[in-house]
Amino acid sequence: MRIGIVGASGLVGTELRALLEEMGHSWIGFSRSPEGREGEWRKLEDGFAGLDAVVNVAGESVAQRWTEENKKKFHASRVGVTRKVVDGLRSLPEGERPGVLVNASAVGYYGSRGEEELTEEKDAGDDYLARLCIEWEGAAKEAEALGVRVVCGRIGVVLGQGADAWKRMRIIFNLGAGGRLGSGKQFWPWVHIRDVVGGIAHALETGDVSGPLNLTGPNPVTNAEFTKVLGSALGRPAVLPVPPFALKIALGDFAEALLASYRVLPKKLEETGYQFRFSSLSEALLDLR
Repeated sequence: MRIGIVGASGLVGTELRALLEEMGHSWIGFSRSPEGREGEWRKLEDGFAGLDAVVNVAGESVAQRWTEENKKKFHASRVGVTRKVVDGLRSLPEGERPGVLVNASAVGYYGSRGEEELTEEKDAGDDYLARLCIEWEGAAKEAEALGVRVVCGRIGVVLGQGADAWKRMRIIFNLGAGGRLGSGKQFWPWVHIRDVVGGIAHALETGDVSGPLNLTGPNPVTNAEFTKVLGSALGRPAVLPVPPFALKIALGDFAEALLASYRVLPKKLEETGYQFRFSSLSEALLDLR
């Protein structure tokens, strides 16, 4: 397949490019500044002619203060870019459009649900991240009317070199200041970067995968369990809990995302035969330490 990747220079896009090459596929990256990059690159306005599939993993990181200015960036880089992608698909003659669009989304779609197991059939939450994801996925689903198979990959907490969450956690633990966040009872839907891109590639190649797709590890753990395993993997203590008020002072509204509980299960990936590279948290963290 010849696959276009919007957000190709980010962590997920970079890892996906490497995996697609290993699998024998070719890719075209889309960037606002494609000049001088290695490989074939276009600007988004150049369109998707000649492609078999499109993957959109663009999005400003939400791991920062949720100011009104930043919320505009979150929306523009997710909903706005997705609308441009669908407009690009719409502009092509019928029969020349890519057959599939895999569009990023996030587990924030579900809202904080305590210990409830969250598979793709569950309905949406009603907090800020949930509403953003609803609109994000809604923009992608408009491509279905164009005859395009649409997959919305709901990505969890990504563990990988260069991932925001991993970088911050590793710094904190290496300083000896690691510990659970709040009560530590909230579930964290971790996923190794190789399974994020592996799941995307699986969706591209598996014709009966459509709609929402949870891109998370198969065994979610609580934050308390996560910090314990991380401390063990790094050989650092995990004994200094961080109270919610301290998170709120340090991170503003983003603290809500760290204290939210998402017990997300990758039901559709497992049912369609995807083989996880990292099925346990300890394996994933040992690979990255």
